[in-house]
Amino acid sequence: MKRTGMFLALVLLLGTALVAGGAVPCQAKTVFVTIGTGGITGVYYPTGGAICKMINSKRDTYGIRCTVEATGGSVFNINAVLAGDLEFGIAQSDRQYQAINGEAEWKDKGPQKDLRAVFSLHPESVTLVAAEDAGIKTLADLKGKRVNIGNPGSGQLQNSIDVLQAFGMDWEKDIKAEQAKAAEAPGLLQDGRIDAFFYTVGHPSGAIKEATAGHRKVRFVPIEGAPVDALIKKYPYYAKATIPIALYEGAGNKEDVPTVGVKATFVTSAKTPDDVVYAIVKEIFDNLESFKTLHPAYAVLTKSNMLEGLSAPFHPGAEKYFKETGLLK
Repeated sequence: MKRTGMFLALVLLLGTALVAGGAVPCQAKTVFVTIGTGGITGVYYPTGGAICKMINSKRDTYGIRCTVEATGGSVFNINAVLAGDLEFGIAQSDRQYQAINGEAEWKDKGPQKDLRAVFSLHPESVTLVAAEDAGIKTLADLKGKRVNIGNPGSGQLQNSIDVLQAFGMDWEKDIKAEQAKAAEAPGLLQDGRIDAFFYTVGHPSGAIKEATAGHRKVRFVPIEGAPVDALIKKYPYYAKATIPIALYEGAGNKEDVPTVGVKATFVTSAKTPDDVVYAIVKEIFDNLESFKTLHPAYAVLTKSNMLEGLSAPFHPGAEKYFKETGLLK
């Protein structure tokens, strides 16, 4: 019995020595990462899923196990990433700008110096959906109406406030503001509990499709004119955008709808290991055409425009890939 035990011990010792010496490949320990997204009916959630799908398909190569978490949106994701509760998060470009510069929700905390940019994603339009029977055809018609402007912790809340202010409206006085989650807004509109809602989202969106397919007829309200020009001048992370009406057959509009928008961005913390970030960037960028097939909102993506709209410093892992491939000098 003792001889058997000694033999097993020698075998184990030899195996350990061989692995340490490189004679036997050692299976790397799996690294678990979670991506914070948004509501399940928006584009953030399937975007997180698309990234995870590609990373998990190469688990043997990268040793990374990726999962997705539905969250309250941009502000939540940035804070959770910085707190170490999430490894990655999707956040609007304006929220990234505000966090790194210590503005808006981060005014009291100051600049969030550990925030790092990885890449940007699809454009997101500030979308204003209104019930036809509420008589809302312009932004000015929102006065006195019940309007959902977005939940605390979401990027769209500040977008709604920015747009209302640009058009000379006080969200606390001129409208009856609701702050429900974006996923709840279509149901509230169809049930007659609100007259309109804002949603900053990539198109097509499941939530917007739900709103335009209900028994209560709806339309998109254009966001255009001099107030938009002034808004873009004041906040350069905004840009003019268009909502393709062909994506929403149930809407009352006949033509594409002008609006303003931001970009979705993929962020992480300075503390995230370089090799993990590098692996994710490499997988997405090396296989961008395959990635673009995973959601219609990705159709406009190019390797170059995925480096735009970013305010935080690039994470070293992302920067390494971009320099290797000539995307950065």
